[in-house]
Amino acid sequence: MSNCKVIALTNQKGGVGKTTTAVNLGVSLAQQGRKVLLIDADAQANLTMSLGYNRPDDLPVTLSTIMQGIIEDNPIDVQRSILHHGEGVDLLPSNIELSGLEVRLINAISRESVLKTCVNEVKKNYDYVLVDCMPSLGIWGIDI
Repeated sequence: MSNCKVIALTNQKGGVGKTTTAVNLGVSLAQQGRKVLLIDADAQANLTMSLGYNRPDDLPVTLSTIMQGIIEDNPIDVQRSILHHGEGVDLLPSNIELSGLEVRLINAISRESVLKTCVNEVKKNYDYVLVDCMPSLGIWGIDI
């Protein structure tokens, strides 16, 4: 699966269908036999909740946890945070902690590549990685 396609669903406005597109595209690709990872890169965790994880703040490991580890230059195991969904897609969930990560990124070296480092750790296992982004331009940028 070295030809993984990484697709970021972005728009600086909320309510335009980023999450709906991510879920429907991801599940459709999975139904066609593709291995799909959905990444919830929004602190509102709508993608996470759309897939039935209604209490994202109770999840022990999320995208925020992984990205914090990357910032602190700790060894990362992204696989431990991936949830397997009955629709055939995998999910790297989010929760409100992601909103605090933006503050920590202000002084981080290469902050624009933190998400890329995370994606690079897992994309070898997937045909598609779909990133549901936050409804803003943010300071961490998208460099995936």
